[in-house]
Amino acid sequence: MMFWYRISRRQNMAIRRVIASTSFRIVTLFASLFILGGMFMTVTSGLYSQSTLRQQIRREVENEGHETFADAGVADVRHLLPVVQGLVEHEPGFHYLLQDPGQVIVAGNMLHLRPLPGERWLAWSHRLPRGTNRNIVYGIGYILDDGGYYFVGIDASSLTHLQHALWTTILWEILGFGFIGIAGGLFLSSLILKWIETISLTARSIMQGDMSRRIPLRGTNDELDHLSESLNAMLDQNESLIASLKQVSNDIAHDMRLPLARMRQNLERAILAHAPSDTMHEQVEFAIEDLDAALEIFSSLLKLAQLESGAWKNEMELLDPAQLLKSVLEPYRSVIDDHGQYLATEIIPACPTITGHSVLLRQAFSNLIENAIRHTPGQTTVSATLTSSDNSIHVEIADNGPGIPAEAMLRVFDRFFRLDTSRTHDGNGLGLSMVKAIVRLHAGSIILYDNNPGLRCVIKLPIKIQ
Repeated sequence: MMFWYRISRRQNMAIRRVIASTSFRIVTLFASLFILGGMFMTVTSGLYSQSTLRQQIRREVENEGHETFADAGVADVRHLLPVVQGLVEHEPGFHYLLQDPGQVIVAGNMLHLRPLPGERWLAWSHRLPRGTNRNIVYGIGYILDDGGYYFVGIDASSLTHLQHALWTTILWEILGFGFIGIAGGLFLSSLILKWIETISLTARSIMQGDMSRRIPLRGTNDELDHLSESLNAMLDQNESLIASLKQVSNDIAHDMRLPLARMRQNLERAILAHAPSDTMHEQVEFAIEDLDAALEIFSSLLKLAQLESGAWKNEMELLDPAQLLKSVLEPYRSVIDDHGQYLATEIIPACPTITGHSVLLRQAFSNLIENAIRHTPGQTTVSATLTSSDNSIHVEIADNGPGIPAEAMLRVFDRFFRLDTSRTHDGNGLGLSMVKAIVRLHAGSIILYDNNPGLRCVIKLPIKIQ
C-alpha cells in the first residue's frame, strides 16, 4: 500500500511541476487563444448561416402571402376563404389562419391568434392543433380590408436546429481544443523539463567537483542542441580557466612552502644563538609564529585544492555517523567546561550508515564545534544533534550565542572571509571553506540558519543504500 502511495505521490508531484512550468503556461495560453479564435470563427459562421436561413424563411413566407392575395384578387375574408381552404389541403409545409372580423376561425390549420399585423414567431404549444408538427413557426399577419385577419407561416425548426447545432459545436470545440491544448502542453512541457532537468543534473555534478561533466546532445540538431553546444563550449572554457587558476594557486602554495620552511629553520638556529633574555630572541619567536601561520595557510590552500579536485574520493568507506560524531565530541567536553559553556547532544541510537572519509568528516565536525566554542561567551550552550530522514542524515551544530548577521550567512564560506568580531581570535578564514569543501566531496549540503539567538549549522549527507 505504501509503495503505491509513493508512486502516486511522485506522479502528482511531477504533474504539478509540469503545470507550474513556464512552457506549460505558454502552451496553455496558445491553446486558449486557439480556442477563442476557433470559437470566434464558428460563431461568426453560425450567425451568418442563421441570418441567411432567416432571410430565406422570410422570403418564402412573403412569397406565399403575396400569391394568396394574388389568387384571391380582393383582400377580404369572402375572397380569401376558398383560396386558403385549397392551400391547407395542398400545401402541407405552410400554416394558414383566416379569421373573420369577429375573430372566429373560418379556415386554416392553426388555433386562434390575436389579429396583429407584421412578422410573428409563434410557439407550437399555443398556436398549432394537437397532432401537428410541434415546432417554432415564423409567419406574417395581415389585417384584411373587411376587418378580418389572415396569417401565413412556415415551420422554422431548421433555424432552431441550426442554433442548437451552433452551441453544441462551440461546446465541443471548447472541450476538444481544451483537451488537446492541455495534453499538448503537458507533453511539450515534459519534453522541455527533461532537457532542463538534464542541464540541472549536469550543473549539480559540476558544482560537486566533476568539472568534466557536459550536457548530452539529443542529436536533433535543433535550437536546444545548439544551446547545449554553446553551454558545453562555455563549460569547456570555464574548466580550462579554473584549472589554470587552481594550478597557479597550487604552484604558489607549493613553491612558497619550501622557502618558508627553510626560513623557519634558519630562525630556529638563530634563536639558539641568543640568550632567552635577549630582545632578538623574542623578535625571532614572533617571526617563527608568523611563519607558522603562513605555512598553515598554504597547507590549508593545498588541502582545499585537493578536496575540490576529488582527490580523496577513492578512500571512501562505510561509516557509522553516530559513532563518528561521538568520537569527535568527546575530546571537546573538557574544553567546553573550561570555557564555562555547556554541551547538549541528541544522537539517534540506530543511525543508517554513510559512505565517507572518516578523517575529513572528523575535521569538518571539529571545525564547526571549535567555531561555536571560540565565538561564543561563557554560559553558552553548544548542541550537537544527529537525525536521519528517508535518504540522508542531518548533523546539526548549534549555539545560543550572539550569532552572525543574515547578510554574512553565505559569505562565511568564502576563502579568507572573517567577520569584524572574529578578527580578535586566531584563525585564517579558511575553516568554513574547508568544511564546505569536505561536505561537497561527500555529495552533501551545508546551510546556516539563525538560531534565535545564536547560529545553527545543518549538514546533510546522503545515506548509503545497502
